[in-house]
Amino acid sequence: MANTNGAFGLRPVGVVGSGANTTGTTEYRIASGNTNAIYQGSPVIPLSTGYIDIVGAAAGGTVGLVGVFWGCEYVSSTTGKKVWSNYWPGSGADSNHPIKAYVYDNPMQTFVIASNASLTSEATARGHVFANANFATATSGSATTGISSATLAVSTIATTAALQLRIIGIQEDPENQDYTAAGIPLLVRLNNSFNSPNGAIAAGTPSTTGV
Repeated sequence: MANTNGAFGLRPVGVVGSGANTTGTTEYRIASGNTNAIYQGSPVIPLSTGYIDIVGAAAGGTVGLVGVFWGCEYVSSTTGKKVWSNYWPGSGADSNHPIKAYVYDNPMQTFVIASNASLTSEATARGHVFANANFATATSGSATTGISSATLAVSTIATTAALQLRIIGIQEDPENQDYTAAGIPLLVRLNNSFNSPNGAIAAGTPSTTGV
């Protein structure tokens, strides 16, 4: 039976170790002139301007990820009223007010993400735990639901340290256990997180991420 999972980006599920999981976010800012849509569950990068943006390449790019976008707050340029949205549509904000973005940025935060392809078997999937991988796509999503369509690219799974995701397990889910199909829920954390003690990758701009 095919898995019920579709693409949904990165969803927070816990933290590494036995620490308390507050699922808390940190407030960052999106530049008022940013026309890039940023979807809930999208990985985001820090910019040298002090703002954040969605990653600049489908597979993640070369700038360390600051975290995972979960929503934003801004004042509508049409109504003058405050708007809460689970995604940044790329326009519609009054430039006289800040666009506040809320990001899961704990380097030890764990997430679940769907695989973009078959993992062949449970044994093969288990063999990928502790390996790294890139996104199959990380820049797209739905303007209707506001949800990211990011998935993990099975073909990129390797020990390469520069890959964006570290696979740390497989989520138990009876409706998504067909390893011969896409949609296996993999537990991951962000590799080389910008906020980690060894996050040596500097803040950049979208043009440095492979676009």
